[in-house]
Amino acid sequence: MWPARRLLKYGAVTGALLGTALSLKANQYSLDSIGVVRLGRAATTVHKTAAEKLLALCCTNRGVYVKVGQHIGALDYLLPKEYVETMKVLHSHAPCSKLEEIKRVLREDLKQDPMDIFLDFDPEPLGTASLAQVHKATLKDGTVVAVKVQHPYVRGNSLVDMKTMEVLVKLVAWAFPDFQFQWLAEETKRNVPIELDFSQEGHNADKVGSMFRDYTWLKVPRIYWELSTKRVLTMEYLEGGQVNDLNYIRDNKIDPYEVSDKLSQLYSQMIFIHGFVHSDPHPGNILVRKSPKEGVEIVLLDHGLYAVLTNEFRYQYSNLWLSILNSDKEAMKKNCDNLGVGDLYGLFVCMVAGRTWDAVLSGLEKTKFTTNEREMFEKEIPNLLPQISDVLAKVNRQMLLILKTNDLMRGVEATLKAQSRKTSFLVMSRCCIQSVYSEQLSQCTTRLSRWRTNLSMNWALFKLSLYYTYLSLCSILPNTR
Repeated sequence: MWPARRLLKYGAVTGALLGTALSLKANQYSLDSIGVVRLGRAATTVHKTAAEKLLALCCTNRGVYVKVGQHIGALDYLLPKEYVETMKVLHSHAPCSKLEEIKRVLREDLKQDPMDIFLDFDPEPLGTASLAQVHKATLKDGTVVAVKVQHPYVRGNSLVDMKTMEVLVKLVAWAFPDFQFQWLAEETKRNVPIELDFSQEGHNADKVGSMFRDYTWLKVPRIYWELSTKRVLTMEYLEGGQVNDLNYIRDNKIDPYEVSDKLSQLYSQMIFIHGFVHSDPHPGNILVRKSPKEGVEIVLLDHGLYAVLTNEFRYQYSNLWLSILNSDKEAMKKNCDNLGVGDLYGLFVCMVAGRTWDAVLSGLEKTKFTTNEREMFEKEIPNLLPQISDVLAKVNRQMLLILKTNDLMRGVEATLKAQSRKTSFLVMSRCCIQSVYSEQLSQCTTRLSRWRTNLSMNWALFKLSLYYTYLSLCSILPNTR
């Protein structure tokens, strides 16, 4: 039983360690891919505290290390500002490949000279990442497209980077027995091959576009399959500003609360209803733009990594969130046990909610996320790392990408300064109720049991609507603006 009442009180956790392993990708160069060299750089940097040195390492080693920096740059509300602000540049300006290298990949995969396919191909990339870079181009018929091209040496170097990470994990475990992260290597091996196959990314984009076709404010790029392979993805060109670009948001008179609310709708549906979750929502992958018809449109990019959740897991996770929203301590403990956490349930609840234990017990819908609470997180996180590693080693494997996604989304919300808005809890609560009762309905064997279950679900949704109507009438929600 972990003894830390104090830790429990301040027990919120960043997904930085988690996220850097779950979506580790590879680099783009060839000569420096020797494992010993890369391991040496990483081991030396462990002893450095300067964010500039970490950024320099990321830009030199690229691949895995760029992804680390991207994730750090997304955690506005948990990590020290010096690291966050320094690493944000990697969201859209990671080191890039030379144009000739990009054209070589296009020739090899599309079996044609690029100039026979494109009327125009912008030599400057729209954005770069650890795995690929994206160029704006125009097809012969005048259609403007975005062409995502994998860095030429990424596959070979990804194997080196994964081996490097395995060695680092073992060294950390040997030097610090309290920190056990062997599971990180397993998750990396499982996810990297998926992200290296751009055809899988294309299928994911098609699937999520069809899944949310009724969300007319959500834009997912159309895939041009005749010009796509495992290393090349040609898609519809969609414009917008990054979700964390506050100057763009202000200049275009975009309501940050509307952005936050729509993202909450999207991800609540993904997690609790569909069980198909976009798992790399860092700011470079979410664009926003003004629309006369829709108000605010969300453009969702980079569909390479999705969490696919089982019905049983969604049911257990939905029950956990309902217990958190109801501040039901005994139910939290039971649901955490079902997810494999056991006695560390208090810390795990704080990891899921992104709030202190006091805030959870007081009711998340009643308490605002304050500057003081954020400062507590930044102060206490280093003291929690041994317990965090224990939780992550025990928890249901499906939780790993969800935790990372939760933290990245909260980072976006913090940037938009929209934490005080309560409608996100309404959306989440509705989805949780629908998920729980849908699973119960699937187990009903008689008309009477189905009728009773439907009645219970509709009553729960009705009570929820009444509660939020009451809040609105009391002017609680408008005053948070």
